[in-house]
Amino acid sequence: MISVKDSNIYKDVIKELNYNFADVFVFENFVISEIKEGIVFNWEDHAKLIIKDVIAVLDTDGSDLTYVSNRIHSYSVMPQDWVKFFKNEYSLKGYCVISDKKTSMLSFMVESLFFNNRMKRFTNIYEAVNYLQKGVNEVA
Repeated sequence: MISVKDSNIYKDVIKELNYNFADVFVFENFVISEIKEGIVFNWEDHAKLIIKDVIAVLDTDGSDLTYVSNRIHSYSVMPQDWVKFFKNEYSLKGYCVISDKKTSMLSFMVESLFFNNRMKRFTNIYEAVNYLQKGVNEVA
């Protein structure tokens, strides 16, 4: 798996947001995150800040965006924090996970229990971006 920075889609990044816990790449209709090794990603310490910054860059409520998690590093997600995302009245057009690890399938299934919209899984960044650039209205 490769980082957005090492791919040919990097040229299309509108804004790159760098944190001590992640790198986030903002595109016109989607956002790709790369959470750093060993992080326990949660609402309070991470997600709230990313959301605030992406909203400021794109002037959107998120309902027209797809969030893509490019899992090039090993880290943990607090899946129940998706409930906090929705309680704060945020929304997404869709949610995609890019991972080539078979073990991530369990994590994906657990997250889908808390994410109240459709999710899609890909094995590489190009597959995900091609899918999104086709103008898919809903991740299915």
